[in-house]
Amino acid sequence: MSPESLAALPESAQRVARLLLDLGHDKPVVVLPQTGKTSAEAAAGLGCEVAQIAKSIIFRRASDDAPVLVIASGVNRVDEAKVAAQVGQLAKADARFVRDMTGYAIGGVCPIGHAVKPVMLLDADLFKYDSLWAAAGHPHAVFNLTPQQLADMTGAPVADVAQRT
Repeated sequence: MSPESLAALPESAQRVARLLLDLGHDKPVVVLPQTGKTSAEAAAGLGCEVAQIAKSIIFRRASDDAPVLVIASGVNRVDEAKVAAQVGQLAKADARFVRDMTGYAIGGVCPIGHAVKPVMLLDADLFKYDSLWAAAGHPHAVFNLTPQQLADMTGAPVADVAQRT
């Protein structure tokens, strides 16, 4: 990204863009004209399937208040019992906890660059797609990557985290 295009981004998205540059990621942060706060909104703005949105959901581990980040396909509801079986009993994370632990507001939580390193799980269903979009630190900002790039950036173990009907 050029210094001019970087400066045009919201401050939290600038931080993500710099992290991506440091990681050698070759795709820019994109600012959507409408919000990408939900997976459906982001997918509509990008012209992709909702399943291609890699949504970052933060939980609080009950035993030690550690942040738990589940990066899930946009169409999946996270099965909290499956996640708890892997990382320990979960508790809800309110907006303040999310901001304090990640440095991002709900709706813009990026899978990288957290204030406190989270316990992480990566939804196996994301690997059904060649291209994904993830939040870039702001409800209007996203970036494109492959499932393997996401796994490499986060170091998160791949797991079945989706509710199945």
